[in-house]
Order: sequence, then C-alpha cells, then structure tokens
Amino acid sequence: MASKKDPAIGFIFITLLIDVLGIGLIIPVLPNLIKGFVGGDISVASQYAGWLMASYAIMQFLFSPVLGGLSDQVGRRPVILASLFGFTIDYLVLAFAPNILWLFIGRIMSGITGASFTTAQAYIADVSKPEDRAKNFGVVGAAFGVGFIIGPAIGGMLASYGDRIPFFAAAGLTLINGIYGYFVLPESLAKSNRRPFDITRANPLGSLKNLTKYPVIAGLVGGFFCLQLAGQVHPSTWSYFTMKVFGWTPDQVGYSLAFVGLIVAIVQGGLARIIMPKLGEIRAISYGLLLYGIGFFMFAYATKSWMMYAFMIPFGLGGIAGPALQSLITQQVGPNEQGELQGGLTSLQSITTIFGPLLASNLFAYFASEQAPILFPGAAFFMAAILVLIGWFIVMRSIPKKAQ
Repeated sequence: MASKKDPAIGFIFITLLIDVLGIGLIIPVLPNLIKGFVGGDISVASQYAGWLMASYAIMQFLFSPVLGGLSDQVGRRPVILASLFGFTIDYLVLAFAPNILWLFIGRIMSGITGASFTTAQAYIADVSKPEDRAKNFGVVGAAFGVGFIIGPAIGGMLASYGDRIPFFAAAGLTLINGIYGYFVLPESLAKSNRRPFDITRANPLGSLKNLTKYPVIAGLVGGFFCLQLAGQVHPSTWSYFTMKVFGWTPDQVGYSLAFVGLIVAIVQGGLARIIMPKLGEIRAISYGLLLYGIGFFMFAYATKSWMMYAFMIPFGLGGIAGPALQSLITQQVGPNEQGELQGGLTSLQSITTIFGPLLASNLFAYFASEQAPILFPGAAFFMAAILVLIGWFIVMRSIPKKAQ
C-alpha cells in the first residue's frame, strides 16, 4: 500500500504545479491589462482587480461544496479533470477579452470549475496516514512555490511580446495538465469510502456548518479564517503596491514573485519535512504564524526595493504554519468526510477571497491616493499582520490539551 501512496502524491504535485504555473503566468500582466481597459492610475486598476478576484471567489464559494460532495460520491479524479479543462476555457476567454466585462466573465467561469485545489487536498488526505498528512499537505505549498518560481518570471518575460501572450501560454499548460491527468492520475477514494451525494449537505452554508461538528474544529477554523483573510493581501496588492511605490515593471514584479515562490518551495517542500517532526504541529503553527505576521509588518513599512526581497525570508518561513494547521483540522474527521471537510474549508477560504481582495485593494487605493489623511500604501499589509496575530491567539486557545 505504501508503495502506491508516494507516486500518487507525485501525480498530484505535478497536477497542482502546472495548474499554479498557469496562474503565475498571468499575474504580472493583469495590472496593465486592467489599466488599459478602465484608464486611471494603478490604484484604480487595483480596485477593479479586487472585484475580479471577488467574482471568482463568489462562484467558488457557491460551487466548491457541490463539487466536494460529488467527489465523495464519484471519486476525486473526474472532478479534478473537469476543473482543469474548465480552467483552459477560462484562460482562452481572458486571452480574447475585448473589454473589462469579458475579464469578469472569464473569472466567473473559472470560479465555477475551480475545484482542483479543493479536491486535490481531499486526494492527499485519502492517500496519507494521519502522521504524514502535515508533510504531504506541504506538497500543495511546494507546488504553489515551484509554480510561482517559474510562472511569474515567464509571464513577465512573455509580457514584452504582448499582454495577451501569457494567457495563451496558461491555456496551453492547463490543457496539457488535463491530458496528463487523464492518462496518469489514479483514483484515490476507495468505493467503500464513498457516499451518496446529498444536495442539502453540499451547499455553502451547510458546508460551513459542518465545520462545527467537532468542538476543536470551531476554534481552529476561526484561526484558519484569519490566516486566509490575511493571506489575500499578498496576491491582491503586491503587483500594484510595488508598481506604485517602487515603479516596478511587469518583469520586475514577475521576478519578485518568483523569489517568493522559491522561498515557499524551500520551506514547504523541504524545510517543513525536517522542521515539523522536530517542532511538532503545535509549535510549528505557533512559530509559523508569528513569523508570517512579522513579514507582513515589514512589507508595510518597506521603503526600498531590496527590502521586499529581504522581508520575504521571515514571511516565507511562516509557511510552516498552514500545512500543520490544516493537518490538525483533518485529524478531527473520518476518511469518508474528507471531501466534505475540504469543501467546507474551501467555502470558508472563498469567503476570505471575496472580502479580502475588496478590503485590501480599497485600503491600498485609498491610502495610496492624495485623499488619504496620511500616505501609507502599506496599509493593507499592516492589516494583514494584525489579522495573523489575532489568528495566532485564537488557535493557541483552541488547541486541545491532549495535543499540546
């Protein structure tokens, strides 16, 4: 049995890697593309970007529990493959978009089919022993890291040939990903662990309610919510903040995000597997959240370009908290409820991706404008640091004594 698990983790890593690579390709070009459609300066573009991210998140919030419940009935494989082909269509819509409305249409389509990450995490839970889940959930972070090393850097370079080229590249990669998965991705959920689809349980509010079935989950999920809400600040404002404050170009934004990806890959793909067994899940969560918060504080007050790179170190080291916290949560439910749990967590995460980008982009736009009482473009990063510290407090108070 063990011999089958490691290849399965490898398959899901490659699937997530190519998926994230496609996302990373388009990040550096979005600010200028949006600005070209709506006019104004970069802070105006950031507000539209916030709404674009929110439209994606609203659809994911509505449909992720449905797809999570379906994966508990039909298996993880068909849901992952369907979502990947949906992403391919989305990128093509974005590539041919003639105006800002089509960008919203593309994001809505992507949100409906964007369950690959949710189901991939349920897949990992299926094939992992309880003691290995924290390490294997780190594979998700490593895939994000490696994807963001390569994706934004290539996207920034491709942007020199046109703002639409990265979208075509992303569509091609995601299509290859889907074809790859069709031929090599095995099913992870045994038929004995499947259950009938229940629409009353596969709704956003129902999924959120299911997270409170077990007493320890309520507090842990509260901390998870704060962590995820803070995490929305980075993708929502990084490109716009660095372009506004430091005058970065798309390729410079791409290289900086590639460096972030490198740090995340090193931490979650390598260091986490060494650090977590020595620290234990509880201390990994505690130290990781504190480092994450410190990183956000530093970003908020950065005045030189090199500082953004230097401050990525504590920020990246904070990445050990996420897999450890997620592992602790998954240990509270049975194998036939992992899909539902991940659907619920994704619904909660989708709430943060609805309100987080709107809050972060508007904070940035306001405090980067002349109307602000003080000029403080780093206000969104400051807010994120406070949220992380609140999350740390909630999690530390919610951990059961037997786990400490």
